[in-house]
Amino acid sequence: MKKTEEQGIRLNKYIAHNSKYSRREADRLIEEGQVTINRLPVKEHGLLVHPEDKVAVKGRPIHPRKRGEVTMVVYNKPRGVLVTKRDDRGRATIYHKLPGKFRHFIPVGRLDYASEGLLLLTDNPEVAEALMRSKLPRSYNIKIDKALSEEMLKAMREGLVLEDAREGGHAASDITRMEFAPFLEALIRGEGSRYTKLRVTITEGKNRELRRFFAHFGAKILDLKRVAFGWIELNNLPENKTRYFSRQEYETLHKFLKEARKNDDD
Repeated sequence: MKKTEEQGIRLNKYIAHNSKYSRREADRLIEEGQVTINRLPVKEHGLLVHPEDKVAVKGRPIHPRKRGEVTMVVYNKPRGVLVTKRDDRGRATIYHKLPGKFRHFIPVGRLDYASEGLLLLTDNPEVAEALMRSKLPRSYNIKIDKALSEEMLKAMREGLVLEDAREGGHAASDITRMEFAPFLEALIRGEGSRYTKLRVTITEGKNRELRRFFAHFGAKILDLKRVAFGWIELNNLPENKTRYFSRQEYETLHKFLKEARKNDDD
């Protein structure tokens, strides 16, 4: 029987999730012939790794983490830092800022270069995927350079579909069309004739979603800080500092994972 994508994980992704290497570094190592599957060198990034396969990089085996083993970290990301392992332009990444013991941890989603606030990291790829795919609420404190309009409020209540959502996105992004689900919450925290401060809660983490949403109305986000993800809150964690999950947060995580696995099996 032919193996399918659902039965395996792409080789570069497998290496990035289970080692110190980024996906770009994994691609380079594969191209250089430094990666083997079952002792045979491979040079295709998209090959699928299955549970029975033995993967090695530079002769050293890459071991997948056991299901159920998980460490979770909350990080208060500063602005001006990228959520990636390496930047080809030499800009600072979270791995320049984080302690070395978190070098292999996987970020749960992203915050763009100009954004700050709560970022979850984990050493378990399954947990990272489950949290990223989830509809858990994400809350942000934002400031836009305009007064809030009725059109904005209507779109936040009812959702929005943009055939051209490039405005507000990254110049290198190939995303054009985007659907925005109704916001769970939109509270005004302060306002003036030339700005509005809001706390908004959404259920997705699409590429620069909030920046694209407000750009459609001619508004630019001046400040964006994530303050909550699901049941995890940033609270008074200082900028560029980390903390581990509390016992109660881990208990809630395990309940969430149990439900997520049940839904996957249905």
